[in-house]
Amino acid sequence: MLTVNLVCVGNLKEKFSRDMAAEYEKRLSAFCKLNILELKEQNHLGDENLIVGKESEEILQHLKGFVVLCDVASKQLSSENFASHLADVSQRNSCITFVIGGSFGVNDKVKRAANEKISFSQMTFPHNLFRIMLLEQIYRAFTILNGKTYHK
Repeated sequence: MLTVNLVCVGNLKEKFSRDMAAEYEKRLSAFCKLNILELKEQNHLGDENLIVGKESEEILQHLKGFVVLCDVASKQLSSENFASHLADVSQRNSCITFVIGGSFGVNDKVKRAANEKISFSQMTFPHNLFRIMLLEQIYRAFTILNGKTYHK
């Protein structure tokens, strides 16, 4: 079974966000082994460069398998193309790690360590909402690949 890791800077603070994430985690258990790792935000450091550096070093320690960095300035895929791409990648890799950086992003080391970068939009989203969107799109991809009616 495919392992899907989410490495996220920050946690879900609101109960409704945690509940939504838990629902997608439950749904995804039929298709993959899902691991979510929440790394501590480093905003207390004050300086943006220090924050990005510390958070990025933490991220680098947890990268496994095929690494996908969620990055606003990268390519966008339709849900169908994302599903097809997920299928292709999972044929060659038993583990896929998605990375959601902190509010100031990630450094070049993390960008270079990623096998690819994807974007959901040129818009900026709150961390909690984006994590739910990513979980939903991963779930949608699996339903597309398995001919489930959820997608439409």
